[in-house]
This record gives sequence, structure tokens and C-alpha cells, in this order.
Amino acid sequence: MTQTHIDAHAITGLILAGGRGSRMGGVDKGLQNFNGMPLALHALMRLGPQVESVMVNANRNLSAYESFGASVWPDASADFAGPLSGFLVGLERAETPYVLTVPCDTPRLPLDLAERLGQALVREDTDIAMAAAPETQTDGRIEIRTQPVFCLMKIELVESLVKFTHAGGRKIDAWTALHKTVVVPFDSPSDDPLAFANVNTLTELQALESAAP
Repeated sequence: MTQTHIDAHAITGLILAGGRGSRMGGVDKGLQNFNGMPLALHALMRLGPQVESVMVNANRNLSAYESFGASVWPDASADFAGPLSGFLVGLERAETPYVLTVPCDTPRLPLDLAERLGQALVREDTDIAMAAAPETQTDGRIEIRTQPVFCLMKIELVESLVKFTHAGGRKIDAWTALHKTVVVPFDSPSDDPLAFANVNTLTELQALESAAP
């Protein structure tokens, strides 16, 4: 029988909470409250049912993240490599064939994220499936833009990522470009236009809180 999707039990979810939160005054972004609950916990509750288990990549307040019921792993290196450091943690620690990464600051992430990325990865026979979503530009135009921190990937890519980061590579799309990647748009009329809205400042957090659910 031809495979059409990837079973949830084959995927480890990874919440990226290892950033410095510099645009939010240096606070731990994932622990900032959104509608009365930490941002990262929103992400975990939405991602958890889609995957076998969820890990958190965090570099401070580890016990706070552990209290969510997830395993928590800091970056392996003190040399801050951004989100790719988190990708590497997931690929090295996961015990499933696939890892699905999401950031800690998108509290409305799609409830069918794993399903749709998995279908596309299988259909196109790729190593990575990356989400894309509509974004309104400054001139009012709407463009479909890739969301590189939302990636479903095969764990055998770990050696490639080790090599890339050790050579000083930092950009997600520069690394994913080395592998077969399918971009999956989340732009149907039934998709939440704010599903990929992320929070970089306290003002953005308050604006997203006040947006219609």
C-alpha cells in the first residue's frame, strides 16, 4: 500500500525557545503570558496531539519549561547559532524518524501542521517540508512567504547540519537549500490568517491577544 502521510508516532515535536528575546528586552519570550498562559505552553498544547512527544529547546529557566511536562534540552554549544542550534538538538535527541520544529511564540499554530507537512513530504519524496503563509507587505500586497522555523525533517539530516553549523552556517534556508525541500502553503480560505503570527515585542503580543480568535 502506497504511503500517503506520516504517522504522528513517527514524529517528535520540538519547540524552539532558546532565543535571546532581544527585541522583547531580553526576557524569556516563551514564558511571557498570552491570554493567561505562557506562549510556549500554547505551542505545546497545539503541537502535542499532532506528534509522538514534544521536546523544548531552551537555554534558561529550564525548570519552568520542564513544568510543562516536556523534556527540555539546551543548545549543545555556547556558540549561539540561532534556530539551527535548536534544530540540531532535535535531530540529535529524537528517537523517531522525523522531527517537526515550531517556534515558542506562535500561539495559534495550525492544528493540522504535522499532517499537511507530512503529506507533502511523502508526496514529493523530499527530506524536508517547510510551511509557508500569507503575509501582508508594507504596500498592502499579500505574499506567500516561507516560514523556515516550521520544518518537518528526517533525522538522518543530522550529519549535514553538524557540518553546516560547524562551518559557521546560521541561516535555516541556506541549510535547507542543500536538501530536497517542499514548501507547503497554508493559504486556503479555511486557514487561520494569524496561524503563523509570531510575537517579537510586548506590543505585538498585546495586539495578537486582542485579535479575534
